[in-house]
Amino acid sequence: MSDLLQHFDSPREVAAAAQRLRERALELELTPSQVIDILERWGESLRGAGVDEIPGVAFLRLWLRRGTLEPIVVRELGVEGLNGEWHEERTARLRAYPLGVIGHWPAGNIEIQPLLSLSCALLGGNASLVRVPAGLVAQTRALLETLSEVSGASSLLERICVASFEHERADLQRAMAAAVDGAMIWGGAEAVTRIRALPFPPWARIAVFGPRLSVAAMDGESWSGGPDRDNWCRRLARDVWQFDQQACSSPQALFLERCTAGDLAEFAATLGAAFEAENRLHPRESIHPALTSAICLARASWLLDDSTHRALFPATPDWTLLLGADSRVPSPTQGRTLSVLLVEDLREPIARFDGVVQTLGLAVSDEAKEATLTQAAARSGVDRIVKLGRMHIFGSPWDGADLVRPMVRLVRHVPAHAD
Repeated sequence: MSDLLQHFDSPREVAAAAQRLRERALELELTPSQVIDILERWGESLRGAGVDEIPGVAFLRLWLRRGTLEPIVVRELGVEGLNGEWHEERTARLRAYPLGVIGHWPAGNIEIQPLLSLSCALLGGNASLVRVPAGLVAQTRALLETLSEVSGASSLLERICVASFEHERADLQRAMAAAVDGAMIWGGAEAVTRIRALPFPPWARIAVFGPRLSVAAMDGESWSGGPDRDNWCRRLARDVWQFDQQACSSPQALFLERCTAGDLAEFAATLGAAFEAENRLHPRESIHPALTSAICLARASWLLDDSTHRALFPATPDWTLLLGADSRVPSPTQGRTLSVLLVEDLREPIARFDGVVQTLGLAVSDEAKEATLTQAAARSGVDRIVKLGRMHIFGSPWDGADLVRPMVRLVRHVPAHAD
């Protein structure tokens, strides 16, 4: 494990680590199918004390399954690409080859993101140099230790180096960027802007997954008291609880289409009961004082801002429902704080989307209406439209972009004997 998790003190150490990774990846070719075999065994081993407590590990186990990864590879690289074979295209043939060393800059608020990011590069046959934020080093170490115990994982371990250094070390950030052939960058606007400005080689491929937020929406029949309302509320609560509402796919607001049969207070009571049940199943072990302050401020500001506003929450900062009427997407508070907003027509908030909304979770009873909303959302910049309860179930494309293909080279060969 000492080779996987390294603390760097000089640019020369970073460059040397990248070169070692490149050489090891060139020594042995791994097909995507072979990589998936190892990743799936790794996912199955992610259980037990020290691992189960890591937020998002249940998602990671699902992500590392062959049933999840193989369709991504087939969609992006073709059936032949799964086993590293050539794809015939008229008189030519195509095959994916790795870029080399991929640098990863994961965000600091999603514990499993360093592993999600590097898995995409590994599927393309690349090596991975991962700069892990200080707050995620312990979790990343625990997850990688399970990989070291998986049969046949040595071929992957030789392609991974986790770099630990302070983000203020601009010299090490520059050295890492200069040493890689591609990059996967995740995080907020400031972090993304800073990393994109680093001196990457001119040929480097760069994939950016910047700051986004997500919302949910329900039509009148779904929320006003139909037979499925309780189930929709439970599904929405699960979407809010996963990743503690910090992921880009976490719903920050719920838009309800106004209807004569709908009673907002009655619906809020049902949703509150679902939130309370989810809180009992998955209680928060700790909360940062700054988040507690933000939740308390959001509650007070909402109630003082407008006399028609209502709120539902326990005495603790465990969860919060802010109830009102508005078609604007609110600024997120996070911490399991959901704005529940009445609108005349669900197309009103969708028309206000400006590209920042990543995922729209829907509970709509009419297929024709759902098709209309999907078209409107897609044209307004939304990349994923899914049913409530599935807002965190990702595949490819992710944020409207491929995950594996940007980190490979598609080599075109026209045989000498071809016409």
